[in-house]
Amino acid sequence: MTRTEEAQRTGVVPTEPEFTSIEICAGAGGQAIGLHQAGFGHLALVEIDQYAVKTLELNIEDHEVWAWEREHCDIVAGDVKDFDPYRDVKKSAGLLQERGLDLLAGGVPCPPFSHAGKQLGKDDERDLFPRMLELVAALRPRAVMIENVRGIMDPKFQDYRDWIQAKLEGGDYRGDDGQLAHERGLGYTVCKWGILEASDFGVPQLRPRAILVAFRDDVIKDLKYEWPTATHEEPVSVADSLDESMHERYARYFDGVHAERAHAALERWRTKARERDAELKGKGGGIAPTLVGGSKKHGGADLGPSRAKAAWKQLGVSGLGVANDIDTCVQKNSEERDLFGPDGPMLTVRQAAIIQGFPTRWDFSGGKTAQYRQVGNAFPPPVAKAVGKSIIDVLKAARERDEKGC
Repeated sequence: MTRTEEAQRTGVVPTEPEFTSIEICAGAGGQAIGLHQAGFGHLALVEIDQYAVKTLELNIEDHEVWAWEREHCDIVAGDVKDFDPYRDVKKSAGLLQERGLDLLAGGVPCPPFSHAGKQLGKDDERDLFPRMLELVAALRPRAVMIENVRGIMDPKFQDYRDWIQAKLEGGDYRGDDGQLAHERGLGYTVCKWGILEASDFGVPQLRPRAILVAFRDDVIKDLKYEWPTATHEEPVSVADSLDESMHERYARYFDGVHAERAHAALERWRTKARERDAELKGKGGGIAPTLVGGSKKHGGADLGPSRAKAAWKQLGVSGLGVANDIDTCVQKNSEERDLFGPDGPMLTVRQAAIIQGFPTRWDFSGGKTAQYRQVGNAFPPPVAKAVGKSIIDVLKAARERDEKGC
């Protein structure tokens, strides 16, 4: 069956999106998924990790909802410092030249501002805020979205935030020498730089993210930007979000020598996860602690530091590692480690992706550790979708205003 035939069969027609985006530091696609769901068509996704690049290629190639990107989006594999949009955006070069860019987005590396990454800030070679600002100057997008860890909002980074804001909209900031300096600005208005909590958007995880949203001055002009509001009054619990996948994993052992303890282990997990959720009702609910992907410098994947592992244990999950998927578990006879450990089952990569809010059909490339790192480092798609929609609201209003000649 050809793609055209499949598209017709599924009713999906790859129409040109109203708004376009380019994303740097795209990772495994968490932000790209959310922005796509919000209504953006991607012209380019830039990513340096080889496994994440393959993940993006794999899913855009496979899923008909990404049919437009398949024909128009370049997956740019390499260092964003070497990314030249007017050279590397090939499939939609004409569209970019003709219409300009609606959104430049990026989840720039978190370690420079995370406690685990020692919070070296601008002195960390991984800091890509300066590169993001260079791309803003080069592309002149109508809107800018930058995502990072909550740590960047700490008081110690106030001067750095002031510099970033001054670069975008002009103004004073305090330099390294403690003296006031001035930037002319790039002609943007920073409408909001604040924290969004993933659990407010249906993600079963404690994951606060710092989001900067800015618009070009001629776009925002007389309009008002509305920060996203929570889509969920009550958090979605780990007990509810993982119930189906846990049943699927244990069901492989419902017949045979492990049958009795497979049933018992599943019920034991359900009971513990539900009790924890009930215990925390009104206090955040039984959500997961923050998933962390780690880095290539460290060893195999696990579910985070000691405090995170303790929180997982209270949810009936062992945080000492990542489980094999269902088929590999059977092939390798790893059920003792993966499913029947004293602290409960370990999570599979697929279950970690559920905790991050990824669609169930989104696949990941590489071995288990490489896959888990992609998941753990991701920006939850539901949060990106909410921010994307809030940006589109302004872009639509600006277009309607300009069409009326106001």
